[in-house]
Amino acid sequence: MSEKSLIERVEGAIDELRPYLIADGGDIKVVSIDNKNIVNLELLGSCETCPMSPMTLKGGVEEAIMRQVPEITGINAINGSN
Repeated sequence: MSEKSLIERVEGAIDELRPYLIADGGDIKVVSIDNKNIVNLELLGSCETCPMSPMTLKGGVEEAIMRQVPEITGINAINGSN
């Protein structure tokens, strides 16, 4: 049995939220995970310009990722309104 990579586990956490993001016309793409275990995300669609995206990222996405992948120390959106 092979263990999932860190990025696969992060993607899995985001997949749980993805239907809600898509319902609002947006999405999130994992770009990279840096050497400090910070996930770099790209906001897509309406998430890119949504004034609520910083709150969604902190209160939803970051919480979900860190709950399922405790090695992650934070998230960073590389674009968008934050």
